Amino acid sequence: MPTTLLLRLPAPGSLDTEWLTIDEAGVPATARQRGPLTLAAAVARSSRVVVIAPATQILLAEPDLPPGGGVKLARAVPFALEDQLTEDVDQLVFALGRRRAGGGTPVAVVSRTVLKGWLTDLTTAGIEPVAVYADMSLLPDNPGQTVLWYERGRLSVRRPGRLPFAVELAPVTEALIVAGVIADPLADAAPEAPMPPEVTTPEHALLYATREDWADIQAEFEALGDRFASLKIQLLPDGPLPWLARDLFNTDAVNLLQGDFTPATDHTVRWRRWRTVAALAVVLLAVHVAAEAIQLRQAKRDNVLLDTQMAQVFAAAMPGEPLQDARRQMQARLDRIRHSGPGPQTFLRMLQALGATVASVPHTTVDSLSYHEEALDMKVTAPSLAALSQLSQLLVKQGMSADIQSSTPVGEGVEAHMQVRGAGAKSHR
Repeated sequence: MPTTLLLRLPAPGSLDTEWLTIDEAGVPATARQRGPLTLAAAVARSSRVVVIAPATQILLAEPDLPPGGGVKLARAVPFALEDQLTEDVDQLVFALGRRRAGGGTPVAVVSRTVLKGWLTDLTTAGIEPVAVYADMSLLPDNPGQTVLWYERGRLSVRRPGRLPFAVELAPVTEALIVAGVIADPLADAAPEAPMPPEVTTPEHALLYATREDWADIQAEFEALGDRFASLKIQLLPDGPLPWLARDLFNTDAVNLLQGDFTPATDHTVRWRRWRTVAALAVVLLAVHVAAEAIQLRQAKRDNVLLDTQMAQVFAAAMPGEPLQDARRQMQARLDRIRHSGPGPQTFLRMLQALGATVASVPHTTVDSLSYHEEALDMKVTAPSLAALSQLSQLLVKQGMSADIQSSTPVGEGVEAHMQVRGAGAKSHR
């Protein structure tokens, strides 16, 4: 199952990076870890990487921009935020989110130098992120409560349907007043001073903090209990990273990797994930090609050997004739032989006649025979010369000629050599 490495960069003044591997549902697949980027790089090789950057160096805003998109809309952003910018716009990176139903467009602004520095550190460690978000932009949007996140002196606030913002001010009571979460008691003492609309009535708030941070502010919040319509405390025993990861895949946060910093593709991550499989596939392909090459070489050797053997057989069967197409040449020779003589049917007819004739002469047997030049030469044993004469006469009646070439008395009979030919065959003596 594909995983995502959620990596949180340290705030200025801190050294260690935090990271956590989550599955497709945003559930942690590993425990939260801390250390240098080089340690996180080992996990990043097999995961998609999303980076959380410190929001203290990122401006989040939601200006009303003119209709349109692309380059035209991007050029309008610096003018819409000029009252909030203190640096030259050429030294800033402007990243845009989706336009909201109310007309505002979320925008994230960061120094080009700062963003380059983050990406350089990541690339040096072998990490290539697909997204970079401000940490507080991952605060959940709770439709019924104002979400507060306190961490190391920084109070992040997100009201329903609004962008989050942060206040760094001590004590935390002052930060709550500046953020407009609770009313300013001095304003209550001066009725002529108008109160901000969002604090005309107490708010329902949900505060997230680690155990260590809660120990620092517990007394203040307990004293401010009557300044809220309701206040719930949610401690983060494993730190804020698993909490921020819960809605990572449903977030409306603005990705800073836009424009010149847009990742070319996500192929690098995919390649790292599949390179072992690809390497095995290449090895298997190489083995297959090598096996095919060996088989092809062996087939060529066998072909050469067959050609040599065929040439030897051809030379023995058809001496003096040049080899061109052995099969066709030998077939042609067989055809000529077949059409030039009586063929095997003559031999079969002679055998048939001989068998019937011998069976008609009692105690007569054929001891051996051979066929050549259209003649049967055979060795016959008969009980007498009269039996041999009878055999010869019967063969003549079958349409063949029979010559007794020699006879020798043996035991109680006669052994003779006879030559039988078909009708019309010439005798060769």
